[in-house]
Amino acid sequence: MRLTQGFRLSALLGCLLLGTWQAPSMAARLSEQRVATPRGELGVDERATIELFERTRDSVVYISTTGLVQDFWTRNVFAVPRGTGSGFIWDQTGHVVTNLHVIQGAARATVRLADGRDYRAQLVGASPAHDIAVLRIDVAFESPPPVPIGTSHDLQVGQKVFAIGNPFGLDWTLTTGIVSALDRSLPAQDGRSVVEHLIQTDAAINPGNSGGPLLDSAGRLIGINTAIYSPSGASAGIGFAVPVDTVMRVVPQLIRHGKYTRPALGIEVDEGVNARLTRRLGMAGVFVLDVAPGSPAAVAGITPLRLAPDGRVVAGDLIIAVAGKPVDSVARLLARLDDFAVGDVVHIDLLRGGRRLAVPITLLPGD
Repeated sequence: MRLTQGFRLSALLGCLLLGTWQAPSMAARLSEQRVATPRGELGVDERATIELFERTRDSVVYISTTGLVQDFWTRNVFAVPRGTGSGFIWDQTGHVVTNLHVIQGAARATVRLADGRDYRAQLVGASPAHDIAVLRIDVAFESPPPVPIGTSHDLQVGQKVFAIGNPFGLDWTLTTGIVSALDRSLPAQDGRSVVEHLIQTDAAINPGNSGGPLLDSAGRLIGINTAIYSPSGASAGIGFAVPVDTVMRVVPQLIRHGKYTRPALGIEVDEGVNARLTRRLGMAGVFVLDVAPGSPAAVAGITPLRLAPDGRVVAGDLIIAVAGKPVDSVARLLARLDDFAVGDVVHIDLLRGGRRLAVPITLLPGD
């Protein structure tokens, strides 16, 4: 015991002589005394966001897809992971809404609920023109609640929005932002039309968020997160969502009929031919190439393109607007008509022989 104490005393004296020993600093003594400060009450805005997430989380699903690959040598077919995405519960009968591009080309899709249950999904219907698909799962018990439905026609730039999805496979992730802009347009999945009225948001949307819900501050569905603008492929603060007003028009048809029937005029148009004609003539609009006999367009007296006796092409009517909204391409014409339903009467503005006319036409079911 004396030997040990003597050794410690000698070591201390040595440190003092060498100048290597230092008394504990004031900061070190204070740090030893620090204790955790109680958090206190969360802010009203924080509590509202937490409640929104907890209320909606169970209605959002995780979608994983697999593809089939054939071995070159053995000819055996294997299922391999293909990708992941998001979706949400539409109704109590097991319908799930997502983006078409989330499941397109996949051999199988599996839907995982927030409680960990997995279900093999069946494709009910899809609309490439809107990048919307409806799946169905056989939920035997305790079906998750559907996402409450809101509206998108009355959205305002600057209002808060919330996105829930599975970016990069990180399940049930919440991001927040605002409505950055409205009425944006992007090319549709079918390559023939454009999706109109898209909502632009700065809420972080990344690969895997596609198909998930975009919500307003009341937790109501206002859109389906569908695309991002990013040079790097990750979120750059510019995301787009298909508006819920479009979803409400398309999804019920997909559930009932398995496809979406677009309203039409009963005319024939072609993007390539129209682009060449309008460029050559220096005009903007859509030339009518043919009119179906007995169609509303024929009844309204729409005049198609025709050949003169000398072989010259004589331009017919040029559609320049639908219900007062300008049309500059076939894709834009289809998108304008898609704002209406079969049976609606729509005023079509056209040029005929240099004169502007407004013709009412009743829309019929298209292809």
